[in-house]
Amino acid sequence: MSDIPEDLRYTPEHEYVRETDVEGEVLIGITDYAQGELGDVVYVELPAPGEDFGQMEAFGTVEAVKTVSELFCPAAGAIVAVNDALEADPGLVNSDPYGEGWMIRLELESADDIDDLLSAEQYADLVADADEI
Repeated sequence: MSDIPEDLRYTPEHEYVRETDVEGEVLIGITDYAQGELGDVVYVELPAPGEDFGQMEAFGTVEAVKTVSELFCPAAGAIVAVNDALEADPGLVNSDPYGEGWMIRLELESADDIDDLLSAEQYADLVADADEI
């Protein structure tokens, strides 16, 4: 079973949002379930700090051995920082998706976007339904 932390919010496309110590800023990455489905991540393409994205707009890609998958921004906002460590070690997405494998830090346009995302329980139901197919 995938690790689904209770304190995060999730998208149906398998991104997560984690609050930070700065009000109005969040960390975004892909879930443990997503990295498991992708397999070994070999490359992550991320935007530059300062770029703006709308809610659910593609902001980058993650490339695994057998596939490439788009990354979707769970909330509208501006990129404050990207995880430069992923350039040297994209496998952090596999080994620590909720920690060192985060992808972008986003300054939210509206905190209301986060309210629209899935809770851990809702995301767990989504993943369970996908595993049944």
